[in-house]
Amino acid sequence: MGRVTSRRRVVRLVDDAATSRPDTLAVEEPLEIRVGGRSLAVTMRTPGDDFDLAAGFLVSEGVVRNPSDIASIRYCAGATSDGGNTYNVLDVGLGEGVAPPDPSIERNFYTTSSCGLCGKASLDAVRTTATWQVAADPIRLDPRTITEFPTKLRAAQRVFDRTGGLHAAGLFDAGGNLLCLREDVGRHNAVDKVVGWATRDGRLPLTSTVLMVSGRASFELVQKAVMAGIPVLTAVSAPSSLAADLAEEMGVTLVGFLRGTSMNVYTGGHRLGVTAGAR
Repeated sequence: MGRVTSRRRVVRLVDDAATSRPDTLAVEEPLEIRVGGRSLAVTMRTPGDDFDLAAGFLVSEGVVRNPSDIASIRYCAGATSDGGNTYNVLDVGLGEGVAPPDPSIERNFYTTSSCGLCGKASLDAVRTTATWQVAADPIRLDPRTITEFPTKLRAAQRVFDRTGGLHAAGLFDAGGNLLCLREDVGRHNAVDKVVGWATRDGRLPLTSTVLMVSGRASFELVQKAVMAGIPVLTAVSAPSSLAADLAEEMGVTLVGFLRGTSMNVYTGGHRLGVTAGAR
């Protein structure tokens, strides 16, 4: 497996005084995801939990829904000129009867760690038909429980402590217990790793759970929550307008600017016992 951190010497300036010192950086490397030997996507990610990342990505795209939909996931040997393995190419074998991905979701170029939608042909292609209807999810939450999520997320981030350069996604139950945490240079990758973990563990749909992300809430993160059956998405930073629109359309509770004891509830406030603000 690849490294998740690397060391590099830097020059640190403090009050005009320069000192040379080693610094720890989060590793960013490409991961090519193939399905049945055919290249589907290349995303920039932090190595680690790659099988979860691939599985979660395929759930988000509506390709798989159950553990049995994935027959195998393996690293591709011979990825280098000398026949070695870079651990940066994965091939997913689909289960019997599972339809291969639609060609419209193929991403024939690198996507960055900050944006997973760059390869989409159009916005309509993102609105994948959801398997589970999260609007009917009965989860109810005490707002005070949610305010603890950022602290719990931060405390569980092992690599962030060394680099300060990774996003995190955490899955919580209604009681505030952390079920799974994954880190990555990309927000969407961290979420895919969480969803992939749940998929491979047979936990979908993720009824009555809360997804917490360390950055902003984008359209794609709401879409990933919907595809995994997650009814509540909370974020430390702001959501986009499109994220709020999709959350309202699909019945997702969307919370942003979750800091300390304050938060903004954009949609689905009934699950927190409040009325979300009107547009």
